[in-house]
Amino acid sequence: MNKKLSLFVITKNSAATLEAGLQSVQGLADEIIIVDSFSKDNTKEIAQKYGAQFYQKEFINFQDQKQFALDKCSCEWVLNLDSDEELSPGLKQEITEIINKPVKEKLFFIAEEVTFLGRKMKYSGLTGKFHERLAYREGTKYAGGAVHEKLTNEGPKKYLKNPFYHNPYNTIEQYFEKFNRYTTLGAQKLFDSGKKFNFFYLFRQPVDFIKIYIFRRAFLEGTEGFLWAWLSSTYPTVKYAKLWLLEHKNKCK
Repeated sequence: MNKKLSLFVITKNSAATLEAGLQSVQGLADEIIIVDSFSKDNTKEIAQKYGAQFYQKEFINFQDQKQFALDKCSCEWVLNLDSDEELSPGLKQEITEIINKPVKEKLFFIAEEVTFLGRKMKYSGLTGKFHERLAYREGTKYAGGAVHEKLTNEGPKKYLKNPFYHNPYNTIEQYFEKFNRYTTLGAQKLFDSGKKFNFFYLFRQPVDFIKIYIFRRAFLEGTEGFLWAWLSSTYPTVKYAKLWLLEHKNKCK
């Protein structure tokens, strides 16, 4: 029987969350590809426990890292999960049906259900976002640059009914670790594209907070909703502050 599905995941000190994702694809994925950025925990041991092919590569940006992982896949279909994501049972069944019968679609969008500080977030603009995660391997590649990378395929596309579970922020410390990484990559992407810093970008935080807390109804999520709105509304301000610093350093050369 031909191998149907390759799962690929990029990791960095992902021992706390990786196993749940690998468990969720048992019986579905014929091949598991892990590309690791030199973890210092037992990420490798967990990956090998599930029979994964384990590679280590210096992290440059998300598009580069995921493209490297995608290139290692050998199955007809490819599925990407982040190291803190897992399939819902309904999604697992849905994917099983897709890869085992002829379909015209080549790229599938899957909605996420997000947990923040232990709370499943129904509002706040988190849950319900769709991401390109399942694709026919031939003709599929990554685009989007250093951050906000995405799978692309020119073939027909479809939105799936069932979600994947995303558990990215169990602690405030974990939030800020990712926050720092993404704002740095985001600022670099803006700088590389020629985007210029504007002082008024530093005043976005109150507007973004109101947008998330009121209009995206984060207030319905209790304390977790307030914290999410406040923390995430600072993201653009910090990103543009880092853009200013990149421009300043470049002028001083």
